[in-house]
Amino acid sequence: MARIWLLVLGLCMYSLSYTSAQQGGTECLKANAKSCGECIQAGPNCGWCTKVDFLQEGEPTSARCDDLAALKSKGCPEDSIQNPRGSKEKLKDNAITNKAKGERMDPANITQIRPQQLRFELRSGEPQTFNLTFRRAEDYPIDLYYLMDLSYSMKDDLENVKSLGTALMTEMEKITSDFRIGFGSFVEKTVMPYISTTPAKLLNPCTTDQNCTSPFSFKNVLNLTSDGRLFNDLVGKQQISGNLDSPEGGFDAIMQVAVCGEQIGWRNVTRLLVFSTDAGFHFAGDGKLGGIVLPNDGKCHMHDNMYTMSHYYDYPSIAHIVQKLSENNIQTIFAVTEDFQPVYKELKNLIPKSAVGTLSSNSSNVIQLIIDSYNSLSSELILENSKLPEGVTINYKSFCKNGVIGTGENGRKCSNISLGDQVQFEISVTAHKCPKKDQTESIKIKPLGFTEEVEILLKFICECDCQQSGTPDSPDCHHGNGTFECGACRCNEGRIGKKCECSTEQVSNEDMDAQCRKENSSEICSNNGDCICGQCVCKKRDNPNEVYSGKFCDCDNFNCDRSNGQICGGNGICKCRVCECFPNFSGSACDCSEDKSTCMASNGQLCNGRGVCECGRCKCTDPKFQGQTCEMCQTCAGVCTEHK
Repeated sequence: MARIWLLVLGLCMYSLSYTSAQQGGTECLKANAKSCGECIQAGPNCGWCTKVDFLQEGEPTSARCDDLAALKSKGCPEDSIQNPRGSKEKLKDNAITNKAKGERMDPANITQIRPQQLRFELRSGEPQTFNLTFRRAEDYPIDLYYLMDLSYSMKDDLENVKSLGTALMTEMEKITSDFRIGFGSFVEKTVMPYISTTPAKLLNPCTTDQNCTSPFSFKNVLNLTSDGRLFNDLVGKQQISGNLDSPEGGFDAIMQVAVCGEQIGWRNVTRLLVFSTDAGFHFAGDGKLGGIVLPNDGKCHMHDNMYTMSHYYDYPSIAHIVQKLSENNIQTIFAVTEDFQPVYKELKNLIPKSAVGTLSSNSSNVIQLIIDSYNSLSSELILENSKLPEGVTINYKSFCKNGVIGTGENGRKCSNISLGDQVQFEISVTAHKCPKKDQTESIKIKPLGFTEEVEILLKFICECDCQQSGTPDSPDCHHGNGTFECGACRCNEGRIGKKCECSTEQVSNEDMDAQCRKENSSEICSNNGDCICGQCVCKKRDNPNEVYSGKFCDCDNFNCDRSNGQICGGNGICKCRVCECFPNFSGSACDCSEDKSTCMASNGQLCNGRGVCECGRCKCTDPKFQGQTCEMCQTCAGVCTEHK
């Protein structure tokens, strides 16, 4: 029974390997490659045979491209097979920084991700894989910009924010020794119907007994600073303003904070934007209500710390906001009142690396909200990559804390990361075709909210080495009508044929068709091929191991006699519908063994001297004798009787 199972297992494994090779061969042959470069782009297992006399008569040039095993079985020497492979190289691989708390370092010299730069040579269908390691540095610097809605409904909130600077500094010192804070405010676009444009309301948009400042779109009150008292002083001088409608112009303000890095004073460190409001938001398209139709251009328009183009450009879209926040590595904390929690939670789902906290009615809990949101954001790592070149795909696999492994979209993420925790990602880059123009591209991969990144320089393998030594306008290609490279002619435009002997205008005419017919036959190429330039180019079959050949495609390697269900009994090769048997085999199906050891009788004679050995079996000539070696005789007298 064990032997039977082993036999079944062996047959299954043979079947699987045969099917796999067959599929690879099909992929290569279906590409119909006219050159070595086209061949290696068909798949990672495709090779090109450069041996000049490799093709049989009637086989097209594309038959040089096949699965590696198939090429060898067809007689192509290994040193004549072009099969370039991809490669990878680390160009920059600095170790991750071990930073002690309180130790001052230039943020540019702190490394949390490795490697930093690689070079890949990509062949179509063959992935190149590397491991990315990330570890959060302790005591990493933080810049926090507090962006506040100063419409009238936030009046009591402003009172509590006025002392935020020193209080937040004290709390953040528990997280980092290098903390800076800035402040900005927003109200609304300064056109109807968002505000009242009557002269009196432009001076004071509130009721007569309230002293409010003129409405504005966005104002940068304080650049990022490490001076908490300065924050308190400047914010303490701010006045509330007012507008007419409920949604505010916060998106205009977010855009300017994101793109005006120099004016705000962002460093290349952890960047936090706290957006505080008790209302909803206008977005792209809403500007039409005020006659503003130009889309937001996503550029900085700050003059004297004021956004000056709110009347000219529409509000940005959510997608535009996401793009600019991501480009500038800004993590957003939405500090909003209970009523608007559902709206901003939906917005959070659209903005990676953002958080939502519930702001009390007077903002008294804002410090704890910021601390909690920061801890939530910093405990999750999400990788993103720049736009991929056409035909290139990337795959992530994460190895996170406590042995958690993520694949697919989850392969980009790791959660519950604490300070000092190290996580790894396995990243594979695969090219599926060559670019149309430049053969050098790059991809950048970075954790969301961080300035550090990994750069991968891509070079595509689109041609074979043998193409570099090709001979343009070669005499071997019919008077110089093509380039002789890699054992074959690559024809110039407008020329076809194995030797580029025809122009495309001459392809089909009666004289040429006549050269593709056998004598006394009306069939062109035996109905197994096409007549091109007066020569038969045989058709390909679905099974790559089955081939038509011959001057008129009248030969094949699959219509020979069979034995035991196999072509040529498995003991020969089918050539032009005739079996060519291996040594010690003969017969039309190579089913006749010429090994006579199986006919040898116990007395050392062939067939006991009473028969002839044919195809490894005894054919007894004496009718009284039978058996495998003609030694059995049912009617013969025994030895005792003979010697009686």
